[in-house]
Amino acid sequence: MKFRLACLAAVLSALSLSASAAELRVITHDSFDLPKPLLADFERQSGVTLTLIKAGDGGAMLNKLILTRANPVADVVYGLDNSLAARAVATGVLDQMPAKLAQQPAKAQLPAGLVSVDYGYVTLVYDKDWFAKHRLALPKSLDALTQPAYRNLLVVENAATSSTGQAFLFSTIAAMGEARAFDFWARLRQNGVKVTTGWSEAYNTAFSHNGGDRPIVLSYATDPAAEVFFSKTKLTVSPVGTLPLPGAVYRQVEGVGLIKGGHERAAALQFIAFLRSRPVQQALQTSMWMYPVMAGTPAAPVFAFAAEPDAHQTPSAATISAKGAEWIKRWTRVVLK
Repeated sequence: MKFRLACLAAVLSALSLSASAAELRVITHDSFDLPKPLLADFERQSGVTLTLIKAGDGGAMLNKLILTRANPVADVVYGLDNSLAARAVATGVLDQMPAKLAQQPAKAQLPAGLVSVDYGYVTLVYDKDWFAKHRLALPKSLDALTQPAYRNLLVVENAATSSTGQAFLFSTIAAMGEARAFDFWARLRQNGVKVTTGWSEAYNTAFSHNGGDRPIVLSYATDPAAEVFFSKTKLTVSPVGTLPLPGAVYRQVEGVGLIKGGHERAAALQFIAFLRSRPVQQALQTSMWMYPVMAGTPAAPVFAFAAEPDAHQTPSAATISAKGAEWIKRWTRVVLK
């Protein structure tokens, strides 16, 4: 009898522990990539089990959240950025954020409902060796890219299928205004711009530094640092550089938010604090190649090769929400059809 009671007590104890262990469902874009030891430390210290749900790019992730509002697939979302934030708020997929977590640095602001975690810059990147070999001067403006000297030299991502391509479109409009920007895009098409579906095809296949035939690619300001970091030989100079021309720099701010109707709110708040902790803010620099938002975070040494642009041309989240879809449709007609 005592043995049976002891066994029953053990079973009840195990069930109690299992029931008390929180499973936190985190939906992210496909680029989420923090070191596994850091995630394991969070689970151990918080008593929370993480379930990561990768849902494509940011736009696809938001669409999934909208379609599952009645029965949310996750409790917390990471990776909605300033081009998607206003739509996320307007569609009601986000829950209210506690005031103590809502404070955000001036350079990385997001609408209420999201808390910024990191930021970066979409810009043009060039192959230094190609330009040196061909003795061609770097373009000094976006308009120069429509001139014969730069015919067939540029590859960009599709604004309708890539967040990177969308960012470039928005930055050209912010700098030039709609009429001039779409005239620029029409002339760019006539000058042989190549359009790819996404970033990987543009950078890893079409870019001349990686074996393609296009020495200018739409990519990120941290690329020079990443090239040094991943080089098999020690480099003192990056083989690629940035072209932060007016109209070609978009500041992307990524954030985290509570999903309305999600479970495990306490665990979700712990995870949000975790993403803004110093270990994560340091790690994301060389795992997701973004800049940290928290003041005082030491810069990764290799970020000496990733200087921030002096200026950027980024429409407000409200403007993007109001006009972004229309701009993308117009871009598609001008550049692809």
